[in-house]
Amino acid sequence: MAEVNEKEVQNTIGEEFEDFESMLEESLEKTSGGGVTKGIVVAIKGEDVFVDVDRKTEGVLKAYEVTDKDGNITVKPGDEIEVIITGNRGGKPLVSFEKAKRVKKVAEFIENFDENNEVDVEAKIVSKNRGGYICVNKDGVEFFMPRLQSALRDSNSLIGKTYKARVFKIDKENSAILISRKKILDEERKVKKEVLDQISQTTDVIEGVVKKITTYGMFVDVGGVDGLVHYSEISYKGPVNPSTLFKEGDKVPVKVLSYDKEKKHLSLSIKAAMPDPWLELAESGLATGDVIKVVVNNIEPYGAFVDLGNDIEGFLHISEISWDKNIQNPKDFINEGDEINVEVIEIDTEKRKLRVSLKNLLEKPFDEFKKNYKVGDVVKGSVVTITKFGAFIKIGTVEGLLRNEDVSWDRNETCKDLLKVGDEVEVKITSIDTKEDKISLSKKDLEDSPIAKYAASHKVGDIVKGTIRNIKDFGLFVELEEGVDALLRKEDVSNVEDLKVGDEIESAIDYLDTKRNRIRLSVKRLSRQKERAVLNEINSENDDNITIGDLIKEQLHN
Repeated sequence: MAEVNEKEVQNTIGEEFEDFESMLEESLEKTSGGGVTKGIVVAIKGEDVFVDVDRKTEGVLKAYEVTDKDGNITVKPGDEIEVIITGNRGGKPLVSFEKAKRVKKVAEFIENFDENNEVDVEAKIVSKNRGGYICVNKDGVEFFMPRLQSALRDSNSLIGKTYKARVFKIDKENSAILISRKKILDEERKVKKEVLDQISQTTDVIEGVVKKITTYGMFVDVGGVDGLVHYSEISYKGPVNPSTLFKEGDKVPVKVLSYDKEKKHLSLSIKAAMPDPWLELAESGLATGDVIKVVVNNIEPYGAFVDLGNDIEGFLHISEISWDKNIQNPKDFINEGDEINVEVIEIDTEKRKLRVSLKNLLEKPFDEFKKNYKVGDVVKGSVVTITKFGAFIKIGTVEGLLRNEDVSWDRNETCKDLLKVGDEVEVKITSIDTKEDKISLSKKDLEDSPIAKYAASHKVGDIVKGTIRNIKDFGLFVELEEGVDALLRKEDVSNVEDLKVGDEIESAIDYLDTKRNRIRLSVKRLSRQKERAVLNEINSENDDNITIGDLIKEQLHN
């Protein structure tokens, strides 16, 4: 920007003042008495009040200038009032009571003006002309602000707005007061520059006043200069909503972070002006396993932030709130504002990280379960999850696993076929693993097994027939009835290599255990039983004409 020549400025001010002077000449017809004169009300006719101003004819005053708020005219014939002659209409002078009051107030202001002191006014723009703006203060004193001294972009929207300005020239001859908004702005810029030069170099804590709060932080006034405290620089807890902690007008301690001269941007910090609580925490000796009292500060779907009371927040993950694995919302267990005890499970003062646990201070549901239940107990529970390998059944506050092979004696049925989430089922506890905190359940154990039913009509030694269902390295599985399988070990059959799935085979029951649901067969036992039967028959008949060898051959061929 080119440097402004002071002489040119003075010339411009002079030109604008001449415009104002000509504007006064155009709007005021001066009286020999110096402008304001005394007149006598002689008559009131309609909207006109006639006033004797010591001229050949009466002056005309608009009645609304002497009418109160209720519409009543406040003067009557014979009253003396002060007016000013403003013009001429049809040979009669036009007079104004209101303008006379303003001229008189200007005169009083000029009379009391002290040129040795700077005087600032709050003036409202009421009109404008080619040279600048006509302004009035709250006392009704009229001022003129040249356009060059306004530091305003000319617009009709300026009418009615109030600005702070400084009186810089008194024109007693024309009863005019010139004011400048630019002088105040220039002085404010100079003061701000001096303040900025001073505070931008300091590392001390300074006091500021909250001027404006926004969503991204707040503006703080420090010695007449506004600086921004970003919401991340308010608390050591992290980004916070400033409106929850402060209000406009609050005094706050701040430190200068930086100053961008080009952007004229001053960055401040409240948290930097306070002791670092994480350093204090490191010195306190707090360690994992310690139990501390905290206040639930904020709850999110994934957990909660808890306040230690010294501008430090810890994180309570949703998985650390309860032993219930199906927890959906932390608010089902805790509320904002709750004061709770928690256990420190992770602390890193360098990374400013603190994790806590609530459930570690609660009795483990599995421990409680072990006190109340044992293997073999029959209990009721509800289905909470169904998987491809079984279903999880909730019993009180713990879950047990019901595998597919334990849901039914029918090997073709699975949990998915028989159950749905929410079903209440009765099951038997078959295993409690205290090391892994696992519980195994069975539903089929509450029903008679097909083998148990089969055993009601069969016993060891019975000769049975069945179909080979499967062949393994160690033997064959033979289906005796639907749902009843028996094992025929390879050592119990001589011609196993000649057999295949689907073949019918005859054997004897060699082992029958209804508790363990097992049946074992033996072809060799069948052969021995047949041999024994032959011998018994020989002994019973005692036939000397038939040799033992003949009888054995005969039985084997039957």
